[in-house]
Amino acid sequence: MKVEQTKLEGVVIVTPARHGDNRGFFSETFSTRAMAQAGLPSEFVQDNLSRSANKGTVRGLHCQAPPHAQAKLVRCLRGAILDVAVDVRHGSDTYGEWVAVELSDDNGAALLVPEGYLHGFITLTDGVDVFYKCSDHYAPETEMSVRFDDPDIGIDWGMPSDEATLSAKDREAGRLADFVTPFDLGGGPRDA
Repeated sequence: MKVEQTKLEGVVIVTPARHGDNRGFFSETFSTRAMAQAGLPSEFVQDNLSRSANKGTVRGLHCQAPPHAQAKLVRCLRGAILDVAVDVRHGSDTYGEWVAVELSDDNGAALLVPEGYLHGFITLTDGVDVFYKCSDHYAPETEMSVRFDDPDIGIDWGMPSDEATLSAKDREAGRLADFVTPFDLGGGPRDA
């Protein structure tokens, strides 16, 4: 398993080895032992699968607040996505900064998004299946969101925001400037 650190603390790209021959390939996509040996979280309690029919579908930016905050291990099983994590940890030197990683059935990579980060993705192809493991169960009362196209964050989604397909909930999400983060690393008063 290959582990690559991104510019955001704890947000890592995890790419399992693929063993191929004339039949195709085999890959061990998740192992608690391999994750623990790499110093990564390995306790997940829920698996989710989302299917998006069309290119340009955006899901996010979401997180859950404590006590049900979630780390996510995100993988694209069919098609391709641009997967995004945004740091919303108060006191972090990278608060409001983001990383984007292309995940696809071709590259087999996964993105580990720890607690304290917003998460979202855009589909880069039609017919996309995204599978992700979560470290806590879905708790709608703790769900929080920020607009995917918030200019204060400035994510390059690769297409105009008015062409994206969104849920009504995601379209109505607020701005980062109004987001009161429940994730605190210390370091003084919060801005919001």
